[in-house]
Amino acid sequence: MKPVITVENLAKLYQIGAAQRGYRTLREAIMDAAAAPWHRLQQLSRWGNLGKATVNGTAPDYAIWALKDVCFRVQPGVKLGIIGANGSGKSTLLKVLSRITQPTAGQIEIRGRISSLLEVGTGFHPELTGRENIFLSGAILGLSRREIKRKFDEIVEFAEIGKFLDTPVKRYSSGMYVRLGFAVAAHLETEILILDEVLAVGDAAFQKKCLGKMGRVANDGRTVLFVSHSMSAISSLCERVIVLEGGRIVFDGPTHEGVERYMKSVSVNPGGDLQNAMHSGPCRYARITAIALSNEAGLPCDAFAMGDTMIVDLEVRCTQQLDMPEIAIALQNNMGMNLQYFVSHWEGWPGPLEVGLHRFRVTIPKITVYPGTYALTPWVRQPESAVDDQVDQAIVFTVIGADLTGYRPRFEHMRHSNCEVYWPSTWSHTIRKPTAELANGQKESFHDQPSR
Repeated sequence: MKPVITVENLAKLYQIGAAQRGYRTLREAIMDAAAAPWHRLQQLSRWGNLGKATVNGTAPDYAIWALKDVCFRVQPGVKLGIIGANGSGKSTLLKVLSRITQPTAGQIEIRGRISSLLEVGTGFHPELTGRENIFLSGAILGLSRREIKRKFDEIVEFAEIGKFLDTPVKRYSSGMYVRLGFAVAAHLETEILILDEVLAVGDAAFQKKCLGKMGRVANDGRTVLFVSHSMSAISSLCERVIVLEGGRIVFDGPTHEGVERYMKSVSVNPGGDLQNAMHSGPCRYARITAIALSNEAGLPCDAFAMGDTMIVDLEVRCTQQLDMPEIAIALQNNMGMNLQYFVSHWEGWPGPLEVGLHRFRVTIPKITVYPGTYALTPWVRQPESAVDDQVDQAIVFTVIGADLTGYRPRFEHMRHSNCEVYWPSTWSHTIRKPTAELANGQKESFHDQPSR
């Protein structure tokens, strides 16, 4: 079967221009006019250098490679996730595939029609109504009026904009824009659906509705390319992911492996100083300054086996005394979901925290989560009040399989499990067997025998 998307040696080079000034003085205008011939020559030289950069693969100081040497293929019906940090080239890749942006180099072969939703209100004319924009979008995709009419009621029902259908879309909220845009892109019958991180604008119910629709679209044989920072959405929808770093593909394979690699790469801190990390609290009275992991022997460690002891060292600086502080750590999976909490109050440590630098050591005697990549999110607060400081995913670590029961190593069994936490249990077994051969009409009798 031929792929619906083939990308070979794709590259996109952007020129970084100087910011335009809002106004100019007469003196500046005269000087600019005198220097115009020189500026034109300089501009021609710049574009000449950009052309050389395409051939040589090196960018001058005033240009940047948004994409470089990108190669991949997508088969029909595949749900492909594209993940990476901000600025890694995800949106540029989708724009090139959607023919919104022209590539600098490389080849793209696409078999089938593409519907895409890359930004809020992409493709909508602000002066036209929702009804008119549905027909306009369908016409741009090459659909006949009859085809659009057949899907019209489904689009309106999904978008939940019935009352505002004949209102110009310039009066829509961002949520209404997204609902209508997604409904048009998902319901009009194209072979390829491309979606950027636009579902974040919608509420939780709409996001769930969209993910369900995308799953049904892919099951119908259509191809889905999905960019998102939500690892939960990527993991639930996509069977394959591409990870981008600096405009290059660094991973192309199964979703769970790609998500683990991405989580490791975007860790706030591999361990140690958190002074420059993103703190989500106001930090009025306390600030988390460091975190580190070690094993039972006290050695720094970022990989543990199931059943191992893990030690977390946390450093908190207080600028004002907290009488009843709550120091806590959340254990999160690679989708950002909280699995376990470790809270000082639950373990009988009520404080207070005086002004100064405090060091906490939290010992977790047995790791009970299944193999995978996890993160720790610490926070500090006064009970029943808002968090004073929190560092999301302050440190990332890996758990591997181990023999916890004496039966045999279970890494492969556990790695493919849908569970998150291993909770030990004890099993026993008995069997009832017939005591003897039975003649016609005799009642069956049994005796209990322990299982071997």
